[in-house]
Amino acid sequence: MNASFSHPYAGSGEHTTSYYAASANTTKLRPSLTGSQRYDICIVGAGYSGLSTALHLAEKGYNVVILEGARIGWGASGRNGGQIVNGLNASLQTIKRRYGQDTANFVAGLVMEGGDIIRNFIKTYNIKCDYKPTNLFTAYTAAHMRELEERLALWQSYGLCSQEMVSKENIGHYVGSDVYAGGMIDHAGGHMHPLNLALGEADAVEKNGGTIYEMSAVIDVDYEAKRPVVKTEHGEISCKTVVFCGNAYLGKVVPELATRVMPVSTQIMATERLSDEFAHRLLPTSTCVEDIRYILDYYRLSADNRLLFGGGTVYGGSDPKDIEAKLRKNMDRVFPELKTTKIEYAWSGNFALSFSRVPQLGRLNNNTYFAHGYSGHGVTGSHTFGRILAEAISGDNERFDVFEKVPYIPFPGGQMFRVPYSVVGSWYYSIKDKLGL
Repeated sequence: MNASFSHPYAGSGEHTTSYYAASANTTKLRPSLTGSQRYDICIVGAGYSGLSTALHLAEKGYNVVILEGARIGWGASGRNGGQIVNGLNASLQTIKRRYGQDTANFVAGLVMEGGDIIRNFIKTYNIKCDYKPTNLFTAYTAAHMRELEERLALWQSYGLCSQEMVSKENIGHYVGSDVYAGGMIDHAGGHMHPLNLALGEADAVEKNGGTIYEMSAVIDVDYEAKRPVVKTEHGEISCKTVVFCGNAYLGKVVPELATRVMPVSTQIMATERLSDEFAHRLLPTSTCVEDIRYILDYYRLSADNRLLFGGGTVYGGSDPKDIEAKLRKNMDRVFPELKTTKIEYAWSGNFALSFSRVPQLGRLNNNTYFAHGYSGHGVTGSHTFGRILAEAISGDNERFDVFEKVPYIPFPGGQMFRVPYSVVGSWYYSIKDKLGL
């Protein structure tokens, strides 16, 4: 560990005081970059996007290095809800309306891919991350149920048939709460320990010949050079290709990308351990759950029977002063029997929101790639985009070109007004949620 390390976004660079960090698998600490080195491909960011890109490339035999400003999975990849949810934030119907039927057909062909990649990595590299299958979308109102029924019909029209409706009478099979009007189960979803997944993928990158440097924040990049040069405080990488996968934590290292997304924080807390009987009563099949409101709740059981309950958003990426106070009333509404249960961990983390809610994949020039803006659906999307980036870098641009051509929509008012604009929008949709519209 480099004790003098300091970075505006990461502080000491050590993992936040989350349940995931406390229960992480034992892993080695990687060194910081020093001196001048040469690689084929330099990837900035050791979250899921960077790890997926690096692993797919390393499996193809490329000489790959990842520069991480903190520890592996320090950002959203090691803090998220751990839910494998198929699809993008923007619906297939929205994508069809904005970009046409051909683009919608293309997206429908890959919305299940991220989960498959994760399961393949887990199996191939024997990653211990407590994977469990299925996820459940829950509805509070009849309007929500109609929305889910429409979503089911739409996905089936594209040949996506892993989902089925769950009536109010049957919802108790999955969740021990009477607040819901029903839901929809996705048998191709799932959940896992997100930090342990990232750590396992990092080990897999190295097993395939890749190199990872931690505590190596990028301070400057010359990507206009014939061979791009990526600089850290104590070293530099000369490479043929550079890939930016910093997402919500890339900062202003690349000004051209800083304005494209907005950091948004979401919060999670973990209860004390519950008895097997109590845990089974809350979630009988141990599926993970998220409701379909605009500002939603999401929750699941950990491997040691804690309820991990998340939700809330703070536009701009700041952390609430009291996370438990922010989330507790929502958890107690769903599960009143938890009102006296102790909360042992509470943490926050940022995801990158794009205005269109569609992830962005592109190039700054012929040898400089980027991927970001998963808008809260990064667990699966990042793994898919990592594979697509690897395809493009190795010469197969077919899928990359489709996403690169999707128009980028800037936030109204630019960086100065993107936060207040988004807050007003969230107020509007939260009012609709409260009114059951």
